Amino acid sequence: MANSRSGETVIGRIVRVLETFDTDRTVQTAAEIGRRARLPSSTAHRIVADLVECGLLERDEEQRVRLGMRLWELALRGSHALRLRQAALPFMERVQARVREHTQLAVVENGETLFVERLSHPRAGANITRIAGRLPLHASSSGLVLLAHGPQELRERVLAGPLEAVSPETVTDPVLLRRVLAGARRDGVVVAPGTVEAVSTGVAVPVREGRGRVVAALSVVLPRSAPTGPAAEVLRSAAAGISATLGAHRP
Repeated sequence: MANSRSGETVIGRIVRVLETFDTDRTVQTAAEIGRRARLPSSTAHRIVADLVECGLLERDEEQRVRLGMRLWELALRGSHALRLRQAALPFMERVQARVREHTQLAVVENGETLFVERLSHPRAGANITRIAGRLPLHASSSGLVLLAHGPQELRERVLAGPLEAVSPETVTDPVLLRRVLAGARRDGVVVAPGTVEAVSTGVAVPVREGRGRVVAALSVVLPRSAPTGPAAEVLRSAAAGISATLGAHRP
């Protein structure tokens, strides 16, 4: 792709445009997109127009812009996340029927915890995570599982910091974090009270593919006062079921 005068590729500028959308900002004007993507107004308007024409963005009646259904369609075709969600959902539903709070599935994406599915009871307690939402790897029970079982290079990069505090109880001491990760590998479960929100406890276990590599974390978010042992056992059973399903459908 041709570069701009700054040396940035067209693809790079398109990605910057798409990244201006998030779960709290689903509709924008082209001018707002340009400011947030740090692009000249004419460039932003041209890219937005091209993306609208091919269906990756859509305009509403007020000419504001949102992500297009075509983008969603393309993202799901052959997606590893889709295959993982399809394998996990029946088991997540069983977990959710038992815990009646929040049940989540997360993966590592670009050095962060990306939540690809969540089931929630209408009267469940606090939980800031959302589908397609992200958190630092050290700052949730799911992320701690993924970090513990991930590549050593990734662990060392995260441990080198800076370690952001999402809540006052997020582990930001690299020495303590290293011990937490070792415990996660030893015990096969992470129990993280207050790591994201003071009133909640995250409980997470690894999900393995057929060859044993950890590909996801399955977790529940419970009220701080709730017992965690029963949830951990339900999660372990569900994770084993997901792993068996992934192994049975391995290409």
